[in-house]
Amino acid sequence: MPRSMRTARRGAALAAAAVALTLGLSGCTRYPTQTPKEARDAAYADAADDKGGTTGTTGGTSGGQGGHKGALAPGAVDCRVAKCIALTFDAGPSQNTPALLKVLHEKKVRVTFFLLGRNHVEKYPDLVRQMGQDGNVLGNHTWTHPRLTDLKPAEIRSELDRLDTAVEKLTGKRPTLMRPPQGRTDKKVSKVCRELGLAQVLWNDTASDYATTDSALIHKRILKDAHRDGIILLHDLYKGTVPAVPGIIDALRAQGYTFVTVPELLAPAAPEPGKVYRP
Repeated sequence: MPRSMRTARRGAALAAAAVALTLGLSGCTRYPTQTPKEARDAAYADAADDKGGTTGTTGGTSGGQGGHKGALAPGAVDCRVAKCIALTFDAGPSQNTPALLKVLHEKKVRVTFFLLGRNHVEKYPDLVRQMGQDGNVLGNHTWTHPRLTDLKPAEIRSELDRLDTAVEKLTGKRPTLMRPPQGRTDKKVSKVCRELGLAQVLWNDTASDYATTDSALIHKRILKDAHRDGIILLHDLYKGTVPAVPGIIDALRAQGYTFVTVPELLAPAAPEPGKVYRP
């Protein structure tokens, strides 16, 4: 098939998928989303066009590291082959974070943390530094946890930029991922995120751990909705969550899952600022 036809066909397919995959978390607001698999497929398709029909899988850096599209870093997890799932935690750090970090270190699991500013990052600066180690990724969950869709653009910018700046001062790295509180986003929020260099990350699997201290129930709820290329949402600040994590990890590994961070789940695609990713 001629390159021009392949490109046109791929573009039409991606456009149709973007229209079909929309969210309604914020009332009647609808906006396009992209799944991790769609992000990966698009990156590999672009690479195939660039290389005249061949797709590189090794020998370069992943798109998430600013390298060639369609090329995974040597030794990186290939989620086309592995049964990948991303474990994420919101609204930390907290007094429970050290116990969680110990579990993750012992289990050799990398996760993505979406950090909260007031009473969290500002209260536990040393923990923020520790959370960014062992291959974990630090993301933005705003400074005060407001509904961003209720704010003016300047207020949205302040919430996100203040957290990014604080994390950068502590770790030397500025977050490139953001999770909107309650999953509420819209075109206004996306525009500000795009300007700040933040991709938005939603989820498909959560245990409503803010409403229960029952670790067994949290475990059961997470396993019920887990699927390949999924994104799990938990909160380590709630009493029942951290005790449930070891069992969740062991059970999902027994089902063949490989734990990755959100950028690894998207690789070789680079998270695109302003875009909304949702399994």
